[in-house]
Amino acid sequence: MRIAVVIMAAGKGTRLKSKRAKVLHQIGGKALLEHVICAARQIVPAHDIFVIVGHQAGAVQSEMAHLNVNFITQAEQRGTGHAIQCARQAVHGYDHILVLSGDVPLLQASTIAQLRDFHLAQHAAMTILTAALENPFGYGRVLRKSPHSPEVAGIVEQKALTPEQEKLREINSGIYAFATKPLYDHINELSTNNAHGEYYLTDMARILVEEGERVVALEAASPTEVLGANTLAELALLDAEMRLGTARRLMTSGVTIFRPETVVIDAEVEVVPDTIIEPFVQLLGNTHIGEGCRIRSYSVIENSTLESHVLVRHGCIITDSHVRSGALLGPYAHLRPGSEIGEEAHIGNFVETKKVRMGKGSKANHLSYLGDAEIGSGVNIGAGTITCNYDGTHKHRTLIEDGVFVGSDSTLVAPIVIGKGSYIAAASCITENVPEDALALGRARQTTKPGWVSSHRGTNRAAKEAVKNS
Repeated sequence: MRIAVVIMAAGKGTRLKSKRAKVLHQIGGKALLEHVICAARQIVPAHDIFVIVGHQAGAVQSEMAHLNVNFITQAEQRGTGHAIQCARQAVHGYDHILVLSGDVPLLQASTIAQLRDFHLAQHAAMTILTAALENPFGYGRVLRKSPHSPEVAGIVEQKALTPEQEKLREINSGIYAFATKPLYDHINELSTNNAHGEYYLTDMARILVEEGERVVALEAASPTEVLGANTLAELALLDAEMRLGTARRLMTSGVTIFRPETVVIDAEVEVVPDTIIEPFVQLLGNTHIGEGCRIRSYSVIENSTLESHVLVRHGCIITDSHVRSGALLGPYAHLRPGSEIGEEAHIGNFVETKKVRMGKGSKANHLSYLGDAEIGSGVNIGAGTITCNYDGTHKHRTLIEDGVFVGSDSTLVAPIVIGKGSYIAAASCITENVPEDALALGRARQTTKPGWVSSHRGTNRAAKEAVKNS
């Protein structure tokens, strides 16, 4: 038996007031549509997933290309029924299709699987995923043939409800399963005789019932799963719900999160038990945090790996970097892309790194910039040290071998090699390679002129008075 998933993602989302396609807006660090595709891929292979695109089709296809699904173009958006008509040729040969909405990002793979299994067990032509809402106003209501029957008599839109039907709380989610043959045998019976002049897929329930086909409904365990977003405010609510769910999942696994309502954790982030996350931390993208770490407040970590027992003090920014076990960062350190910080290394306050590999136990504790550098183990980088890696045209590398001591306020002009165990005197500008165990100095000799200030003070005052009176 062949089953396809068809995801409707062609709409504009005009109520978002955005130039960006609705399904490309993000919650939890991923586009709405990507959440839906990822859930579907847990049910069927990617080659059995078909995404119907229309508005900004090129942009949608480009951003979803890495997921290896199929795309169907709905050149003219004439409603959900028309979208499924456009999919007829693509799903030819499939026995059943599951129809999902590209703007319902909280839908779980387990619920999709439950819909599929219920649909097959009921031998239905159409199965409607429903939800019971506290306030169902604005949604179409599902009318069952009897209160405890799975069979559906039809779907009634809000404007057409009778006073008695308005009391019903079970709504149509817009997510369906269809047996392909009866669907396409009767889909041309859809009409545009409605306020918007569109073909509504919801009308298939009435059409199939009138044709004597079996139409059933399955209520979702959590109504939150089927919620979409039509405004930016609603989008923010979905984002908060997803992120709070991620925090709860991590806490259940053994991660301590203080004030989980304040943290921002993307859906793909992994955190190992016994790590502590303080308030107002952001963990973004493909980030992995090992066990026994502590991430202090206001730190932002994106697409990075922290191994075990790493301490990240307040206000650090870490992007596309790898930090090994026992390292200590911050406060207010900035690890830019390509930084690899070794075991038990220290990157201190207001230190910035970029494309740096720092060895075990090395330290840069204060106010330094280290870019395009290879730093060995047991190295001490004094406060204010700078690797001058850019000559205005090209980037160059600095190699600092094991056990080097770099004095404060040193300037290392790349390309340069600082040999093993050597010393760089404070305030030196080093432009030549330094051999092992050598002391390198690169600064002007101090000159002191006694009495110079007193002798010039009167002249300076006279000059200031002349400027003032001119």
